[in-house]
Amino acid sequence: MSQSIKIKNALISVYYKDGLEPLVRLLAEQGVQLFSTGGTEQFIKDLNIPVTAVEDLTGYPSILGGRVKTLHPKVFGGILNRRALGSDQEQIAQYEIPEIDLVIVDLYPFEETVKAGGSESDIIEKIDIGGISLIRAAAKNFNDVVILASKDDYSTLQAQLEAQNGETTLAQRKAFAKKAFHTSSHYDTAIFNYFNNEEPLNVFKHSINQAQSLRYGENPHQQGVFYGDLDAMFTKLNGKELSYNNLVDVDAAVALIDEFEAPTFAILKHTNACGVASKATILEAWNVALACDPVSAFGGVLIANREIDLATATEINKLFFEVLIAPSYQPEAVELFRAKKNRVILQRNEIELSKKQFKTLLNGVIEQDKDLIIEGPEQMTAVTEKAPTAQELQDLYFANKIVKHTKSNTIVFVKNDQLLSSGVGQTSRVDALKQAIVKADAFNFDLKGSVMASDAFFPFPDCVEIAAEAGITAVLQPGGSIKDADSINMANEKGIAMVTTGVRHFKH
Repeated sequence: MSQSIKIKNALISVYYKDGLEPLVRLLAEQGVQLFSTGGTEQFIKDLNIPVTAVEDLTGYPSILGGRVKTLHPKVFGGILNRRALGSDQEQIAQYEIPEIDLVIVDLYPFEETVKAGGSESDIIEKIDIGGISLIRAAAKNFNDVVILASKDDYSTLQAQLEAQNGETTLAQRKAFAKKAFHTSSHYDTAIFNYFNNEEPLNVFKHSINQAQSLRYGENPHQQGVFYGDLDAMFTKLNGKELSYNNLVDVDAAVALIDEFEAPTFAILKHTNACGVASKATILEAWNVALACDPVSAFGGVLIANREIDLATATEINKLFFEVLIAPSYQPEAVELFRAKKNRVILQRNEIELSKKQFKTLLNGVIEQDKDLIIEGPEQMTAVTEKAPTAQELQDLYFANKIVKHTKSNTIVFVKNDQLLSSGVGQTSRVDALKQAIVKADAFNFDLKGSVMASDAFFPFPDCVEIAAEAGITAVLQPGGSIKDADSINMANEKGIAMVTTGVRHFKH
């Protein structure tokens, strides 16, 4: 098995030419014969470097509007022949096939065309045939052939050829082959998912090119990696790298804040809101949100849906926090935050998020649609003798947004577009209710006149009874229990309003 080989012949056919020139010049200096097609051939000619057209090698021109250029035995025979196998060598000599030791090829921009909203005919034409075949052939024969399937590898090969007098080692070729198979599998996954939108097959295929190693996972003894393009999602203005737990909290924060249109501030801890308020200004929203639970806010993740000005930044700066997210910042606010180098300041960019979510579970993966439904006053059905007032309906809507993004079992208390308290992640709904009451009392919130939202129905009337005694005047729940009438009757007995939505918002 060959260990080191010297490149004698190279096939170069790329869609993107940027970054290619230094490598082409080095190959020419090292006496490598170059074969190329179309625009790449002209690019090399413009560098005054000798190049042979593939059609001169094959005896066939590019046909079918460029769909067939390299698909020929003289090309693929040159790539796939095994140098150590006598019968292969006899055949390439018989048919005058040159050994191709290096293939540099990329693929038509299929994903980019889809994202740009191209027509179906444009998208189909960006399904590469020759390029993907060249990549697979060269990667399969890594024992004798170098394959570059990405411009990101140009400089790596150039450094190797300069240091090794035009040779590559088997380990280097195998490493390039691994990257090439990633390129081909990612490309095929994108094509499959495009076709799998209508009447989808029940298969799970995802491929993400970008990766970022994290300091550790959920705990220091666990390794962690984020797969995705954080730079597309956020512009980091200050701070250390985001941790695994930061990212989980940031994801929850983004999902929550997107429910609100008015100036809103939310404070999250372990993915649950410990403060949310919508007010006339973002500064007022911050002050009111912080008042909900200033203890839990310590070290939390903060998110706003309006620009952070200096006055708001000055107030936020009084709190120790991990991450702050906003659509924009006044320059003076950023300078203030930068006084502490570890605090992460993120400016959120406009980007379309997936409508699906998935996670590993047992020996497989579960996937579902994201919970993108939220019921407003129009979807609330009054089921009690007393109907909610306009203000109560508004507060119930606010509470419903929060309860949707809080771990089950959960109860949320709201008044005047402010979260007063919540019971989070309890094993019974009555425990969640009692926790919320205790927290409200701890921070001196009077629950009289507030509203309550529940993520699921009440199996017993006890929650309604306890809430009414605490001062709640209106309740929102999805309904659907065989004992709904018991809770409705209790609400009537206590003189409070109850609405049902018909939609459950469990969050596990």
